[in-house]
Amino acid sequence: MNPNQDKLWKRRAEAKHGGGLERIKKQHQKKKLTARERIEILLDEGSFEEMDMFVTHRTTDFGMDKQLIFGDGVVTGYGTINNRLIYIYSQDFTVFGGSLSDTHAEKICKIMDLAVKVGAPVIGLNDSGGARIQEGVRSLGGYADIFYRNVQASGVIPQISAIMGPCAGGAVYSPAMTDFTLMVENTSYMFVTGPNVVKTVTNEVVTSEELGGASTHSTKSGVTHLTSANDVQGLLKLKKLLSYIPQNNQEKTPDLPYELGKEIREELEGLVPKDSHKPYDIKKVISGTCDKDSFFEIHKDFADNIVVGFARLAGKSIGIVANQPMSLAGVLDVDSSKKGARFVRFCDAFNIPLLVFEDVPGFLPGTDQEWRGIIVNGAKLLYAFSEATVPRITVITRKAYGGAYDVMNSKHIGADMNFAWPSAEIAVMGAKGAAEIIFKTEIKKAKDPEVKWKEKEAEYAEKFAHPYRAARRGFIDEIILPKNTRRKLIKAFAMLENKKIERPKRKHGNIPL
Repeated sequence: MNPNQDKLWKRRAEAKHGGGLERIKKQHQKKKLTARERIEILLDEGSFEEMDMFVTHRTTDFGMDKQLIFGDGVVTGYGTINNRLIYIYSQDFTVFGGSLSDTHAEKICKIMDLAVKVGAPVIGLNDSGGARIQEGVRSLGGYADIFYRNVQASGVIPQISAIMGPCAGGAVYSPAMTDFTLMVENTSYMFVTGPNVVKTVTNEVVTSEELGGASTHSTKSGVTHLTSANDVQGLLKLKKLLSYIPQNNQEKTPDLPYELGKEIREELEGLVPKDSHKPYDIKKVISGTCDKDSFFEIHKDFADNIVVGFARLAGKSIGIVANQPMSLAGVLDVDSSKKGARFVRFCDAFNIPLLVFEDVPGFLPGTDQEWRGIIVNGAKLLYAFSEATVPRITVITRKAYGGAYDVMNSKHIGADMNFAWPSAEIAVMGAKGAAEIIFKTEIKKAKDPEVKWKEKEAEYAEKFAHPYRAARRGFIDEIILPKNTRRKLIKAFAMLENKKIERPKRKHGNIPL
């Protein structure tokens, strides 16, 4: 436990007239906090104002009229995080297992309605056994009321869910419709049907953790965007996430103080290997370009052939989408396309400029990808970039091949500025494959086909495996040295700061889902 966290808890314990520090420490060691402790840690000290504290359920069946508990299993209210207003609800598993009744739902809906009216983020800390079965359809109606508000608030205010205990059945759909979901390892799980039902219906034997734990949803399904080892770590991650996001869709994220310097980054030189078949870590390019230690990755363990996350550039919040040559050579596939598209749409909805680092050899071939719908899923990323109206800049670090070149925020789909490093290769396909197709007859007739193939491969590479042809056509605005990337990006984003685009009037587009 770090000293700063210890001091924080000590101050809070003293504010409660002593005795709280050891209790919170003990809970921390158990990895699970109470509903109020979670709010206490997440919000600025003394800022929380509780609402509907004395609400109780209205059920009289099954002896429930003798079990009236104030709050009815959820703590709701508002407060501040880093002096910025947020609305919050925290389910209390100690009261009826945190189960959702109609009054429980009404409390949450009231908070969500206020958040939309005022224009502030809403955070849900989920820890519930599901619908309160004693209430029947009324509890189901309560879930639907919340779902409806999730949809109405989408793209208007940021919505964040933290799964800090069970979240099963209908309860999972509210977090699924929020912008970001965090899960706590080993203490939280999400699934539509639990292990017992799965065993009955499919005869599969699986644990709750295997079926819907944090590891499963962060690596296999992509349902959760962030994970944490315990409640405290998760709450601190939420605080950091909020620092990159505006209050609502009419505002921009507050800038951090920053004084411009020379902004040359020598460490970017030589990151891309001369051998185009060798991988390199695109995260080193990101960290070398953005403000120090500012990169906050989203969906880290899912579809890692693409990297998405928030960072700061000269104190300003930006969203980053980058192909990762360390995984599958950076190709686009079904999962990476969906991951990238969702992140792009969030950034566009909340006025966060987009920076793309491109090194993509194309789309992943194979029957698995085709049968899983790489066509429609790849189109999602294409659609998301084409639809985005925020400032959009692309830096091509190496490969930009085929249709994937178009999809990764090319000039042709509305990117504002496109830069390329001298190592960039912009072509329909790689030199080896292209030479085989174009010079097929010559290679076949040659005395030594292998030598002729290599000769033609070099000829094609000399003609196309560089950024200068694209630059002549204006598809690349400037070819820059890697060390100058940060300086160029700071200037370009500053130039684009007041960008405005008026789209044709329509109800909404029809993204290929």
